[in-house]
Amino acid sequence: MDSSLDVDRRSFLIGGAGAAAAVAVASPGGTALAQDAAPKVKAALPKYADWKDASALIVHSDKTLEMKREEFGNSLITPESKLYIRNNINPPDASVIANRDSWKVEFGGVKYPKSLTVAELKTLGVVTIATVLQCSGNGRKYFQDQVVSTNQKITGTPWTVGAAGCVVWTGVPLKSVVEALGGIADGAKFITGTGGETLPDGLDPLSLIVERSVPLDTLDNVILAWDVNGSPISLAHGGPLRMIVPGYSGVNNVKYIRALVFTPKQTEAKIQKTNYRMHPLDRKATSDDPAVWAMNVRSWITTPLTSAKSGALQITGLAFGGINALAKVEVSTDGGTTWKDASLSGPNLGRFAWRQFTFPAKLAAGAYKVVCRATDSEGKVQPKDTEINGGGYLHNGWQGPGIDLSVT
Repeated sequence: MDSSLDVDRRSFLIGGAGAAAAVAVASPGGTALAQDAAPKVKAALPKYADWKDASALIVHSDKTLEMKREEFGNSLITPESKLYIRNNINPPDASVIANRDSWKVEFGGVKYPKSLTVAELKTLGVVTIATVLQCSGNGRKYFQDQVVSTNQKITGTPWTVGAAGCVVWTGVPLKSVVEALGGIADGAKFITGTGGETLPDGLDPLSLIVERSVPLDTLDNVILAWDVNGSPISLAHGGPLRMIVPGYSGVNNVKYIRALVFTPKQTEAKIQKTNYRMHPLDRKATSDDPAVWAMNVRSWITTPLTSAKSGALQITGLAFGGINALAKVEVSTDGGTTWKDASLSGPNLGRFAWRQFTFPAKLAAGAYKVVCRATDSEGKVQPKDTEINGGGYLHNGWQGPGIDLSVT
């Protein structure tokens, strides 16, 4: 596509789509204390999520709700009632889920551009896939702790590990939709999705619109999902339809997907152009900085979190490979000095889901620093600390979420 077609694309996304848019407190040394949950703000659940289990969540704001670490337990699938929330702007009115099958998505950058309803999408194919859904800033609290001594600051929600969950999506493969629409137009390099939130009047749409572009090579994995964990997706999590990009951080999984266009360039929307970029701490982000896309290999311990009786015990946790499959997990009870392999337990739900792990230990009375690290199928190992970036994105260091365990 030439530059004139790129201009047309913008008018299509902003106007033709109905002008709708968007989508253990750590110790100074870095090892998190067992009570590393971010400050527990005593606030009510926002109205659009008032059906959730309030006892399982930390309410940072009306747009940021974190699952408490102790709620992971030994569960493989995260119930929607406990799943974290991160919204960049307010959700659309609940009327959008009143008649889910009538919701329309406009497709462009294909041979036969067309608007399709959810009911029509359901005739083109159905697939079910388990993925880790994780906020790009999950673990930001550990970055914030790292920079305290330097008098530098990383702003944003101080997530620990609770801005993540493993859920099962059902929807149509995007590749099947593309085939039904005659294939992708020449020159496309990105998949650009636009969310269906209603924008305030009088503002530049590009300053607020939740519109994300991901590389075209994700096409084989992307689905347009209408169900999560076997039920229609709630308004809080992007119903009636959400674009799911397995292995990519949450912001790329556009809620209320209203338009999807194959484009030669990344969108000019602020949320893509200068937000969610991997930039140095000492300057603002630019469009030349790497976009926050694929997730990294990561793990954390789920039990025990504070104390245990001396003798035999089972240390359990969760691990995933990010964009790659998980290969193995190791556990250390001495703060990372020595490591031993853990066993992967429970069902394997595929490349993009997380796995449970178990590590049998026999500990005498005393204080232990318990940490874990995962390795993905490409041989990438979690680092001790993640290189700091200005947005506090994609943390995957093993030291931060470690726990201080008191054994009596």
